Amino acid sequence: MSLAEDATEARAQGWRTLAALHARIEDKLERALQRAHDLSVSEYTVLDVLARQDDFHLRMSQVSQAVVLSQSATTRLVTRLEDRGLLGRYLCATDRRGIYTELTPAGVALLDAARPTHDAALGEALAEAERLPELAPLVTALAGLPASSTSR
Repeated sequence: MSLAEDATEARAQGWRTLAALHARIEDKLERALQRAHDLSVSEYTVLDVLARQDDFHLRMSQVSQAVVLSQSATTRLVTRLEDRGLLGRYLCATDRRGIYTELTPAGVALLDAARPTHDAALGEALAEAERLPELAPLVTALAGLPASSTSR
């Protein structure tokens, strides 16, 4: 194998390992959030992203980017949360084409109730992954990342 092929295989193996860690974490979070709060990981993520904004709202395009979903998938997700009374949408006062999504008091309350469940499940998933030699280096790397300045 050439050096270029070795580098390509190393990147591919790194990606497979990262994907495996992500899948383990997402599965643990999904089960915990669904069981305790009737929330999917994507729904929780939307609530969390909005709660981290100073005014609890974002344009729909920003929500889509933040949760890494297509515009149509984001619209369906926001509609589900809006139907539950957790989010609201309104037109931007300065640009009538812009639609903002805003966290409601019920959304804030559910997020506050769900956050400990999320954090505990994340901690458990990372602890389990850390015991696996192939995933331990990634868990260590995650632990070394700086805290986000947008934390509440």
